[in-house]
Amino acid sequence: MGSRLLHCKNVITLGVRTNLSDYEDWQMELIRESEVILFPTTFFADIFDTMGKRTFPNYHTYKFTQDKIKQTVLFNLLQIPHPRTRVSYGNTQKSKILEHFQFPFVAKVPRGSALGRGIYLICDETDLAEYLQLRGPAYIQEYLKIDRDLRVIVIRGRPIHAYWRVARPGEFRTNVSQGATISFDNIPEEGIALAVNTARLCQFDDVGLDICFHNGQYWVLEANMKYGKEGFRQAGIDFYELMDKMIEDGEI
Repeated sequence: MGSRLLHCKNVITLGVRTNLSDYEDWQMELIRESEVILFPTTFFADIFDTMGKRTFPNYHTYKFTQDKIKQTVLFNLLQIPHPRTRVSYGNTQKSKILEHFQFPFVAKVPRGSALGRGIYLICDETDLAEYLQLRGPAYIQEYLKIDRDLRVIVIRGRPIHAYWRVARPGEFRTNVSQGATISFDNIPEEGIALAVNTARLCQFDDVGLDICFHNGQYWVLEANMKYGKEGFRQAGIDFYELMDKMIEDGEI
């Protein structure tokens, strides 16, 4: 349904229509009769799950897409190592943020943000006041002083690809879209193992997990269900050939 696999030879991509009546009859028949629907999009994922139709990624994966609040609760309940985080709703709760955190700390837009946008390093009360001008809940996280994190792509329980994202000088964010560079040197097996175990526990079957090493241990920062392909390109991996092969082998 989504355009993620548009260039795969083994996939027919219908796209998402505003109304079901916008699909042709043969397309509606495909939707009803297909054994599995790939990348159904967030809109259709719960509908197909209710119908009992298998999707890839599964419905569990879509439930946590671009929702840092839900991810944090899930990580904590599953005892997955995750930076200390608190969410504040309303002015009363937000006024008490400094009772729980000391400068500097990280503040994020908790839902819908991507590509490093909506992430702020809060160094003083002026920074905090500016962040709190944003609407919605405040998502506050302890600041781990790192210069890189490990992006691990896990598909159906298998680590497909891993690479470091190294922040550019003077930038605390490690997103490639924010100027970070990609490195394939010394990829830690322990970090990969944490990503695989996290995907298994959370029932994420297509995810890019961001892992960092701080204070002697590995931490899961967040899960990205709409991860980019630049790491694949720089490694010489054709993402579409990879997905075609997994489809042909019955892995997805």
